[in-house]
Amino acid sequence: MALAEIIRHRIGEEGPVSFHDFMEMALYHPKLGYYMAPPDKIGKNGDFYTSSSLGPVFGAMIGRQLEEMWHLTGGNEFTVVEYGAGTGVLCHDILDYLKNIPQLYDQLHYAIIEKSPAMCKKEKAHLQEKVSWCNSIHDLPDITGCILSNELIDNFPVHQVVMMDELMEVFVDDKNGFVELLRPASKAIRDYMADLNIILPKGFRTEINLEATQWIAVVAASLKKGYVMTIDYGYHSEELYKPCRNRGTLLCYHQHQINDQPFHYVGEQDITAHVNFSALCHWGHQNGLICCGLTSQAQFLLALGFKEYLRNTADLTGNVAQLAMQEVMLTHTLLVDMGSKFKVLIQQKGMPVAELSGLKLS
Repeated sequence: MALAEIIRHRIGEEGPVSFHDFMEMALYHPKLGYYMAPPDKIGKNGDFYTSSSLGPVFGAMIGRQLEEMWHLTGGNEFTVVEYGAGTGVLCHDILDYLKNIPQLYDQLHYAIIEKSPAMCKKEKAHLQEKVSWCNSIHDLPDITGCILSNELIDNFPVHQVVMMDELMEVFVDDKNGFVELLRPASKAIRDYMADLNIILPKGFRTEINLEATQWIAVVAASLKKGYVMTIDYGYHSEELYKPCRNRGTLLCYHQHQINDQPFHYVGEQDITAHVNFSALCHWGHQNGLICCGLTSQAQFLLALGFKEYLRNTADLTGNVAQLAMQEVMLTHTLLVDMGSKFKVLIQQKGMPVAELSGLKLS
């Protein structure tokens, strides 16, 4: 049975489902969800690219920031926990960089939390040293190190809301096809808006990511000493709820084409929504995390020596024109295109105040 039919059957038995529950099934149904099924998601044969899929320099720069964090935590045992490692390329590139620092590498533990069996299989195929896998951060002892995510939170199922005479939540019904209907928003959603002092004008539609607030609370509780590094696209509240975004930020990716039709290609396309970094800072602070700073991916990479690293690691025996073109492509994509869209948020716990190199240009 196709996933769309499974969702229709559930609606037929239980009545309309929230958009959050629809998105949860579309992405994470155990057998047919987009991220749980085998076909490639990332790269040329998938539906989108990530920064780590474009070459090892991105992972190397994160490795540089992790090296500094290791020193700041005392230079002893250091754990990196990566949520949703995808194909494992970022982990591979980080480890490849950190191998050059033997004292750190010897004390390094790298844990991947991965809910997708298909992705887990890909990761294990080429990550055979230093890496362990677990289903939950609760499976790990108290962490001294860094909890890392790259393009994770934008895929958390979101609640869609529309401001009418009161705040309404979007539900999904089946009328010979999926259709939307509105119901009064829950107390949890209204409390979220109140905590962040969000006031929407009438007709404004947006997304509320309650799972992100729960995730940051769990992460904060598991971190004994160190940092949380979150890389994703999104904005602070004041930017996210500007009039120009009154239709929300929900987007779908299918075979490198973007659309805003989540009821199409159910289980066969990615569904994303921009991250509210104000929410991560707010609920992080409530759970003991101090915000070190938020910067663009471009500023983060440049501050850590992106251009210098590219030139120092270039294969000078190769075709000079081809090398130059590759450098231009990587610079444009990672610094200009993705570099302006993606942000890097770093939070800390149990650490003295110290400026991190990756945030120096923020």
